[in-house]
Amino acid sequence: MRAAVCAAVLLLAAGCSSGEGGDPAGGQGTASSGAASPSPTATRSDAAPAAPPDKGSVTVVSTLTEELASPWGLAALPGGDLLVSSRDEGTITRVDAETGQKTLLGSVPGVAPGGEGGLMGLAVSPDYASDRMVYAYFTTASDNRIARMLYDEQKPAGQQLGAPDTVLRGIPKGIIHNGGRIAFGPDKMLYAGTGETGDTGLAQDKESLGGKILRMTPDGDPVHGNPEADSVVYSYGHRNVQGLAWDSQNRLWAAEFGQNTWDELNLIEPGKNYGWPEVEGKGGESGFVDPVAQWSTDEASPSGIAYAEGSIWMAGLRGERLWRIPLAGTELSADPQSFLEGEHGRLRTVLSAGGDAVWLVTSETDTRGTPEAGDDKILRLEVE
Repeated sequence: MRAAVCAAVLLLAAGCSSGEGGDPAGGQGTASSGAASPSPTATRSDAAPAAPPDKGSVTVVSTLTEELASPWGLAALPGGDLLVSSRDEGTITRVDAETGQKTLLGSVPGVAPGGEGGLMGLAVSPDYASDRMVYAYFTTASDNRIARMLYDEQKPAGQQLGAPDTVLRGIPKGIIHNGGRIAFGPDKMLYAGTGETGDTGLAQDKESLGGKILRMTPDGDPVHGNPEADSVVYSYGHRNVQGLAWDSQNRLWAAEFGQNTWDELNLIEPGKNYGWPEVEGKGGESGFVDPVAQWSTDEASPSGIAYAEGSIWMAGLRGERLWRIPLAGTELSADPQSFLEGEHGRLRTVLSAGGDAVWLVTSETDTRGTPEAGDDKILRLEVE
């Protein structure tokens, strides 16, 4: 079993001994509701949904596709087909949601992979039907940035991406803690989770884009209603955010790696300070927001999250398991429950496919896993 292999090489494999990640400095690799709405323009249903059952279930229905190289970002096109990024190869591939057939869109110019950096999060424009734009978060020789590209599926495979149009540049880069998750919210604004690159002071520096959750227009401009009118910074005090998802009431949730002790799931409110590096996990200190849930770093090391069937579903890298976090409004309705432990190795990305269907991306070929035949994969799950 994978878990046994990982344990056997605990002192040799950085991916087993620490999070996203292994932190060369000895910490874990920093790696994805109730109060105010995450977006002033978002609307909520007046009637809160009933809490999900205390205990859930996960069934692996099928393997959609195999032999993906360092997959990281995942986004759904209208109609259901998937786009997946390769962190280390700098490419985007389309996967047919029924057959699993793969079609290479092309390479993203300017990607400079290294450590935990490379081509990471993907998002499809909320106006894709008219603008055909695909957004990507990636590492260059000088920074992390977000760019959009025209996707023309009528062109030959490998030549379907237009030139990148950078919408935001200057996000700090590092060998570790690059963040990388992007997603359009219910307000049709673009959100991004960033890391502090191992420079812990950046998380508390409101002038830096590192260690933050950012909110911007599709053109990369600050949004009316952000905490500071001229800034895309939405929340701060984060170590490395790699999971973003909204619940049925349009509340924003984020997962991030802890250092040596606690990984976190946070309810995100604009302008709030989530504590890093002053606090890791639930500190109960004035001025900082405590996480709604926390895990030891060997149980989680969370990357992507998704909301489905009343729960947040959180992928664990070092933990090699999928966590179910059932919600009652802004709090847990029951203890988190883990599934698939050690069965598919490191887990990178979770994406809701509607109802009880969820896509799950493994992460064994990111240099920190123990790849087996067929890795890496996209799995189709049914969850409760």
